[in-house]
Amino acid sequence: MPARGPLRSAAFAAVFITVSAAATGCGNGSDNGGKSGTATPATPPTATGTATRSEKPSAKPTSQKFQAQIKKVTAGDLKYSWHQGCPVAPSGLRMIQMTYWGMDKKPHANGQLVVNAKAAGDLVTVFRKLYNMRYPIERMEPVDKYKGSDFASIEAGNTSAFNCRNATGSSSFSQHAFGLAVDLNTCQNPYVYADGHVAHKDCAKYANRKNRDPGVIHAGDRVVKAFASIGWGWGGEWSGARDYQHFSSNGR
Repeated sequence: MPARGPLRSAAFAAVFITVSAAATGCGNGSDNGGKSGTATPATPPTATGTATRSEKPSAKPTSQKFQAQIKKVTAGDLKYSWHQGCPVAPSGLRMIQMTYWGMDKKPHANGQLVVNAKAAGDLVTVFRKLYNMRYPIERMEPVDKYKGSDFASIEAGNTSAFNCRNATGSSSFSQHAFGLAVDLNTCQNPYVYADGHVAHKDCAKYANRKNRDPGVIHAGDRVVKAFASIGWGWGGEWSGARDYQHFSSNGR
């Protein structure tokens, strides 16, 4: 794995864990509940109606510079996204509460991203860069708001990280189960099967990567470079199926 960026916040003690389970990429919004690392391959579920992209972003507009706090989380904070048998304990996770630049071209307070403790400082660095470049984010909420449903979170265009589940079509844990992957603007940057299919119909138009709408990520752009600066790879560079929303510590 490439070396991570050097920045670490002196105000917070990072908890380092060893990631030993096999992990692959994110996927198209599997919703298998992540009950174990040996579940059957995921198939696209139907939407649950827990959220729609027509809803307003969760955070209210506020005028401020980028700010971030890294806080500990408990199992109670992760009611739907964590359970016994997950490859990382709540003590090895952190909640980043931060400012993000919205699709309305305004700063928003109280964006929330649950990540691996050892990656929290680096990810603050990345999202500071995204904020300073005015990269727009539709919303940023823990997947617990969607009762752990990756599908519903994607339908809402939500940016999220930790979710203890298997990778799509795999019996191995996703990098999200370690808190070592981020899905960014999930509708504008969909998971595209090798045959060009997109499971989320409202996002299908974004399979055309010539699209220049706000939030769309392109090869070699400043968003990709921001994650590359901490050694994270992009799912848009995979062969076959491509996961344009997905960034992870091991590139999968």
